[in-house]
Amino acid sequence: MATAEFNKMLVQNADFLKPFAVTLTKDHETAKDLLQETMFRALANHEKYSVGTNVKAWLYTIMRNIFINNYRRKVKQNTIFDKSANDYLLDYQQSAISNEAESNLRIKEIQAAIHDLPEIFRQPFMLYFEGFKYHEIADMLAEPLGTIKSRIHFARRLLKEQISKY
Repeated sequence: MATAEFNKMLVQNADFLKPFAVTLTKDHETAKDLLQETMFRALANHEKYSVGTNVKAWLYTIMRNIFINNYRRKVKQNTIFDKSANDYLLDYQQSAISNEAESNLRIKEIQAAIHDLPEIFRQPFMLYFEGFKYHEIADMLAEPLGTIKSRIHFARRLLKEQISKY
């Protein structure tokens, strides 16, 4: 197909794309950009168009793929635009200043709950918490592996009950 014929076919079908672009973007200005990008990509890839293919479907597919790619790019960047007059770019990852006092209180409560565990559970739990493997703890305490696993399990359960009260 000649370039002139292809261009004429694109121009004739551009009107059908406008409502679809507005539906996707929910914004007229963004829809215009999407339509422009779609027409550019269609022109740039006209050799990929097969004669006899439904040109509307081909253009809709190009537009949808551009929209999806742009959406994924925006999500990946995690940025949002403030719709104020100045359109400031805000970083979505900003966090509020944490309250260290509350965190310190919780840490003290957790440490007290661990200290209140019976010695039989506390010792294997603390070794596990420090990074030792089950078999290493069993060797250190000269206890069977199953016993160590069981004691750590019960220590976790007791701690969960104690901490959930807070």
